[in-house]
Amino acid sequence: MNTNLKKTSHVNHHHDAKVNGSILAPVTVIGLGAMGSKLARTFVNNGHVTTVWNRTPEKAAELVGLGASGATEIADAIAASPILIICVLDYDAARHILEPMREKLSGKVVVNLTTGTPEEARTMGTWIRNHGAEYLDGGIMAVPSLIATPHAVILYSGSQTAYETYKQVLERLGTSHYLGSDPALAPLNDLALLSGMYGMFGGFIHAVALAGSEGTKAEDFTTTLLMPFLQAMISTMPEMAKQIDTGDYSAKDASLAMQAAHDTIGEVSRVQGVSAETFAPIFELMKRRVEEGYGGDDFASVIELIRKRPSS
Repeated sequence: MNTNLKKTSHVNHHHDAKVNGSILAPVTVIGLGAMGSKLARTFVNNGHVTTVWNRTPEKAAELVGLGASGATEIADAIAASPILIICVLDYDAARHILEPMREKLSGKVVVNLTTGTPEEARTMGTWIRNHGAEYLDGGIMAVPSLIATPHAVILYSGSQTAYETYKQVLERLGTSHYLGSDPALAPLNDLALLSGMYGMFGGFIHAVALAGSEGTKAEDFTTTLLMPFLQAMISTMPEMAKQIDTGDYSAKDASLAMQAAHDTIGEVSRVQGVSAETFAPIFELMKRRVEEGYGGDDFASVIELIRKRPSS
């Protein structure tokens, strides 16, 4: 046993305190990897009575030094606080930790900030509720260093009552967005946002590689040309979203037929010795949409080739 860890049995005797009008509910953080440790540190820094637990107890030592209570037993960590925040490797690990403690979850709020799939979130939510606890699933759209800054965005879904009760606590970690009562919504939107990010990054590396084929420095091209251009293009996304929602894809300027008439980008890439692997898939979708008779549509029309069809 690590003698640096404090006992946690006293925590149950703490009452919520108000500081500057904000309720400082006791918080338990389960899982002390890079992200979990930053979450716990944030609560400690904001004056919350914070209990921490990790399968490897030594990981709690630094947080205990900052004022956290280190629980040596998971049962003590769960008993210590009304809100339990778990951030571990995956849902299987979360379930493995909580399963033996299922009878101790009643009356708690479990906030699962572990990365997973929508189906895993639904299954976990049902299991938690069946044991008398409220459940929130969360998607952290930030790296650990951004936690507790305005740049950290965390998506939540699940129990609205739990979210409203502990919103002030959760917003210690970053800007929060509650998406609805279905626990699957947070992980789904988390992965959707990451998809948009990687698509943008894919376009970026192809653009930089193409410009760099004649010696243009990546930094010069990015700051002088690419960023201003992309900012102008990003401003068109709300209009594209409206087209998708309404189904009216009528082209206002550049139709798909015009854009897909020639694979100029692919041809120039090949001539310049640059792979078009990140560009080719979207161009193939554009061509296919034209071949299906939608050449007069705007670019947003391509979504009809990949979106889920409504159930009949």
